[in-house]
Amino acid sequence: MSDAASPKKPRTKAFVPGPTDIADNAVRLEARKAFIWLGIAGLIVLAVFLAQPLLVIFGGVVFASLIEGGQRLLGRVIPGPRVVRIALVLLGGVGFLVWLAAFAGSQITSQAAQFPHILAAQGQRALTWFQAHGVHVGPSDYSKIAEQVIGGVGPVTHALGGLFGGVTTFFLIVILGIYFALEPDIYRRGLAWMFPLDTRPHLKVTLQRMGKALRMLLFGRMIGMVTEGVATWILLAVYGVPMSALLGIMTGLLVFLPNIGAPLSGLMMVLVGFSGGTDMGIYCIIVYLVVQTVDGNVIVPMVAKKTADLAPALVLGAQLIFGVLFGILGLALADPIVAMIKIALERQAERNGSRAPRDEADEAFPGDELPDGEFPGPA
Repeated sequence: MSDAASPKKPRTKAFVPGPTDIADNAVRLEARKAFIWLGIAGLIVLAVFLAQPLLVIFGGVVFASLIEGGQRLLGRVIPGPRVVRIALVLLGGVGFLVWLAAFAGSQITSQAAQFPHILAAQGQRALTWFQAHGVHVGPSDYSKIAEQVIGGVGPVTHALGGLFGGVTTFFLIVILGIYFALEPDIYRRGLAWMFPLDTRPHLKVTLQRMGKALRMLLFGRMIGMVTEGVATWILLAVYGVPMSALLGIMTGLLVFLPNIGAPLSGLMMVLVGFSGGTDMGIYCIIVYLVVQTVDGNVIVPMVAKKTADLAPALVLGAQLIFGVLFGILGLALADPIVAMIKIALERQAERNGSRAPRDEADEAFPGDELPDGEFPGPA
């Protein structure tokens, strides 16, 4: 029977062309490209709106790296399951907080209540000194300066309001960090699953380098925090500087903000020192210079050799940008974010430099060998 004589099958409603069906292959291809670009633009807009929770998630990754670094250090002296070492690290952190609240809580609380009054009194003394030397700053100008300072602090603390308040943000970061630290392979495989197969070896090595750099960066930060905080506390207490415990703790905490934390802690230290007289103020200046010199010439260079080498101006610029956009959380995470971006760009440059000619078959790049079974899927 010929094709002309063969009966035609009735077309059901399921196969009737709809308004979105495109017959022209060229138009269909261009439409798909347009949808891809629109999807990318939508993801960018979504990332902008979700910048704050994404930053909290990255904070959880940073905290997980801190836990991972601690359990690896314990692994050198304490053999056993990895989860046990993680539990010891977490118990050590909780124990430190309990000790701080039990033995130093009352003293620090009383000092913290007096701290604003001392700073206000020292600000008034500085204003009087300027007026005595020909710099006339009236009460109205002083009020304007205070308003500008408060207005500048507003954007920094705005991101910490509402759901992502200070306590809530810290709690979310801790919980996310614990989850990431307990089962990191699940999240690595899930992330790799979203990338093409030929890029997964490259991604694996990149994540390994990022993890190592982040752990070393945080390790150096923790050493600096403990060293500067304890040294400041002891040196100020020896001379009898008031609020030495509070100043030591604040100095240690502010070390987590490179380039910005040290000047802030030094300013507070000097203001409190001059409240006890000129000699005490000069001693506080000496303490600040000595502590910063030891940290800058011994601790930082020792750690920087094994971490991502970041230019200070680059870090400071990132801190200013992230601080204005995301507040204190962005200010604290600017350094790790810049380090991760730098490593990703370096890895991409290495890949581009070692890429085989386009007419040859794609091969794994140096250092990108992926053992069988790695990154098989999201499960």
